[in-house]
Amino acid sequence: MAEPLRPFRLRGCSGPRKFGVAAGSLRGLLRKGCRLLQLPLPGSRLCLYEDGTELTESYFRALPPQTELVLLGPGETWRGCASDIERFLTAFCSQGGAVVEAARKLLSDERAPRRQKLLADLIHNLNGNILAEDKEDDKPWFEGLDSRFKNKSSYMRYSCESRIRSYLKEVSGFISNVHPTARDEYKGIVDLMSGRLRSVKYNGCYFDRREVPAARLCTTEGWFSCQGPFDREDCPGKHSINPYSNRESRILFSTWNLDHIIEKKRAVVPELAEAVKTRDGREVNWEYFYQLLFTVDNLKLVHIACHKKTNHNLSCDKAKIYRKRKQNHEIS
Repeated sequence: MAEPLRPFRLRGCSGPRKFGVAAGSLRGLLRKGCRLLQLPLPGSRLCLYEDGTELTESYFRALPPQTELVLLGPGETWRGCASDIERFLTAFCSQGGAVVEAARKLLSDERAPRRQKLLADLIHNLNGNILAEDKEDDKPWFEGLDSRFKNKSSYMRYSCESRIRSYLKEVSGFISNVHPTARDEYKGIVDLMSGRLRSVKYNGCYFDRREVPAARLCTTEGWFSCQGPFDREDCPGKHSINPYSNRESRILFSTWNLDHIIEKKRAVVPELAEAVKTRDGREVNWEYFYQLLFTVDNLKLVHIACHKKTNHNLSCDKAKIYRKRKQNHEIS
C-alpha cells in the first residue's frame, strides 16, 4: 500500500526560493526535487534546513508536514541556516542592497522564531550607516548624546577613556588598604601610571576607528568581536557588533565589558599593594602593573553573556613584579 502524500517545503542550497512538494517516501521526494531543481538523481540527497541533518527513510517518516528541506546535488554541502547568512555576507562585500533584499524575501516566508530574529537582526545591521562618521551624515546615531560630540569616533574614544579612568580611580582608591609605611610609595606609582595614561589620552584609541589601534580590538570598519571566555579558544556565541552602524548598536555595545583576564580587584591591585609593602629595597616594576591594569595585554573585549563573574584563578607573574634598579656609575 502506497504511503499517503505529505507536503514539504523544498529549496536548493544556492538560492532562497522555496517550493511546495508532496511525497510519501524519501525516494519519491528526492526524485521530484531533482526534476524540479534540475539536479541529477545519482549523488543527490535531502537534509534539514535548520541544522543540515541528512535524511534517512525512517527519519523522513517521522517529519511533520511542511518541514523545510534542502536538496543537495553531488558535492554540495549544507551546514544549517548559518549557510544562508554566510552567503549573504559574501554577497554584501559588493552588493549590500541585494543582500538586504534577499534577507527580506526570506523573512517574509519565514515561520521559525529563531530564524526570524536572525534575519531581522541581519537586516537591521546591514541597514546601518557604518561608513558615516560625522554627525551631519548620521544624525539618528547621536540621539541622546551630549551635543559636544561631532563625530562617532570622538564619542567612542570618550567612552573608552571613561572606562580606563574608572580603573585608575579604583587603583587610587585602594590606598586606604595599603600598609601606612608604604602609602607614599604606592601613591607615587599611581602618579606615574596617571601620567602615562594622560600622555596616551587614556588609551581612547582602542575604540577609535580613525586611528590605527594598538588594541587589536577592532578593524578600520569598526567591527568588534567577543574575545572571551578565556578558558576556551573562541567565543562560543560568535558575538560581534559594529557600534558605528546605528544608534541601537551603539547602545547595545555599551553593555559589553573590557574584562581583566588577571583580575583587577582580586589579583592585580592587591599584588601591587603587597609588592610596595615588601619591596625591601627593590624597585617595583610599575610598568608591568600598568600593562595589566590599562592595556590589552590583560584587557579583552567581552560580550556581557560571556563575561565570567567567577574568579579567573589567575595571578601576576612573580618574576615581573620587581626589576633591578638602574645604577649610576661615577667616572673618576
